[in-house]
Amino acid sequence: MLRLPAVAGRFYPAGPAELQALIHSYSVADRSQPPIPVKACLVPHAGYVYSGHVAGAVLRRIALPRKIIILGVRHYPRGEPAAIVSSGAWRTPLGDARIDEALAEALRKACPLLRDDTVAHSAEHSLEVQLPFLQVLAPDFTFVPIALGTVQFESLVSVGEAIGRVLEAAKEDVLLLTTSDLNHYEDDATTRIKDRKAIDQLLLLEPRGLYETCRHEAISMCGLGPAVAMLTALRRLGAKKPELVKYATSADVSGDRDAVVGYAGMIFC
Repeated sequence: MLRLPAVAGRFYPAGPAELQALIHSYSVADRSQPPIPVKACLVPHAGYVYSGHVAGAVLRRIALPRKIIILGVRHYPRGEPAAIVSSGAWRTPLGDARIDEALAEALRKACPLLRDDTVAHSAEHSLEVQLPFLQVLAPDFTFVPIALGTVQFESLVSVGEAIGRVLEAAKEDVLLLTTSDLNHYEDDATTRIKDRKAIDQLLLLEPRGLYETCRHEAISMCGLGPAVAMLTALRRLGAKKPELVKYATSADVSGDRDAVVGYAGMIFC
């Protein structure tokens, strides 16, 4: 499979030079903070103009390994609810990013819920927008894309436990890059209050707490499922040091505080 870009020219620039320059502007390393190895990270997936600075702040902190699982959300009601792609490459304006077939096969064997499906990924932006950052910052990387639709808590835990087992047994470092935006389309003040409640559960590494908080507080976190799976995997892997690297809302760029989206950038060591 060669997946062609679905959102180039909309979520990020279609021109290679402009795209590369923009990513560099978001991810200039702070020399006082050398990159560190992490088990996982959480980054947003909105258009770069709104959330690219949050993603860049996270990715410049990380010593990026060569193997990466990108765990995102399925925004559209097409394809499998837990969709993996286990071969081929995905194209962006910066070239082709290869899928890690061995890692994908290990994940499929560990979790029967993961089904090979290109349909769920064909128009999905949450994973695609991560690739240009990785192509600039870790040019030799290979990856496995997983998109989770609306699934029950127990299924999310099952996916997370399987990912944890695979990462535990891996002979090389593998980054679990999870992507989610936070609360959607309420005013800025309300969104910041709601987002803080979700972030607190992420910092506590509480998958059930995050799930229930978002449900009870009506927090429209689009990547709730991937985040629950990530936290489940991290608990198996013994993560101890979660950190909120950067938080913002779309109002910080647009100035419109009536209907905003929240973005958190986090690392988990």
